[in-house]
Amino acid sequence: MGLLIPIILIVVTSIVIWKSSDGFDVASSYLGRNLSNGVKGATINAISSSMPELLTTVFFLIFLKDAEGFSGGMGTVAGSAVFNAMIIPAFSVLAVYYYGISKTIKISKNVIYRDSFALLISQIALILIIYYEFLSWLGGLILILLYGIYVFYMFYKMPSSISSDYDEEENEGIIQNRVVLFLKLDFYGSIIGNKRLNNNNSIFLLVVSLIFIGLSCLLLVKACEMLGKAEYSFLGLNNLKGLDLPISIVAVIIAAAATSVPDTILSIKDARKGNYNDAISNALGSNIFDICFALGLPILLYTIFYGPIVMDPVTLSFSLNVLIVLFILTVFTFLIFISGETIGIAKAVILLVMYAAFIGYIFIFHL
Repeated sequence: MGLLIPIILIVVTSIVIWKSSDGFDVASSYLGRNLSNGVKGATINAISSSMPELLTTVFFLIFLKDAEGFSGGMGTVAGSAVFNAMIIPAFSVLAVYYYGISKTIKISKNVIYRDSFALLISQIALILIIYYEFLSWLGGLILILLYGIYVFYMFYKMPSSISSDYDEEENEGIIQNRVVLFLKLDFYGSIIGNKRLNNNNSIFLLVVSLIFIGLSCLLLVKACEMLGKAEYSFLGLNNLKGLDLPISIVAVIIAAAATSVPDTILSIKDARKGNYNDAISNALGSNIFDICFALGLPILLYTIFYGPIVMDPVTLSFSLNVLIVLFILTVFTFLIFISGETIGIAKAVILLVMYAAFIGYIFIFHL
């Protein structure tokens, strides 16, 4: 019973995050419909699908209010970054192969170089901030500014060809009651229905979806906290047994995978449409957003009110080790992407093995 309750909560929150992110994605895709190919995936798609990581990090800091809370947020972001870099490209390849669309996917080398270098720079910045224990408002601001520079480059330096991958094919001919659709978490169907999207209803859909994503992330943080404890109470039930694990370990594996569901679904959709640049740039762009903004903003806001975050030696060592491994895996992933003209099944398998090795590393060296 002790393990079953948080596991059920994690599964439920993952489903709600996934369904809510669908509505968020539709709205953000409409609002960013005029962005060029590759830019949309790395900005609009990446930001919309990374809302769970941002909110989860915020809630870890708000509720735990110390270095342990930061380690939970950092673990979520780092684990999600590994998941995004390896699982999402691999699943995108497997999806197009399974549906008979193609045996490989081809990505613009410019997109790979652009996003990979930006990601590596952001990782180096985070490593240095943690190594020199610079977890203050200024450290958070530096990370946010790095993301601002990346977005500025995206909008003003990349080609301006218009993306044509936006469509409104979902929910055509809706006849179900909107209350039923809402209860099914089909926010697009319940809010938009058969109407055409416009700026006003897109923004409303965005806000409603974000509220449900936020509530789900709040419950996800609570579930991870329960799972990590040796003993906890829930709804009047006392002395329930958890796994007795550091919150950072739970976050880097469980919370990271749960919050990465929207990224995965969105990239697979893009891959099935043939938008391979957006499918991969969404994964890499999500990582840049996660590291620079999903960590930077909570650090900035938290330290303004509570002062600098001071990490104990164990938490500091864990955080640095995970980030260094993430950096190494990112370099290997970059080399896989740029070797050859396409990404096929063999490369997809290598990426999956790398992710499994990362999980093995966490269990072997940090438990």
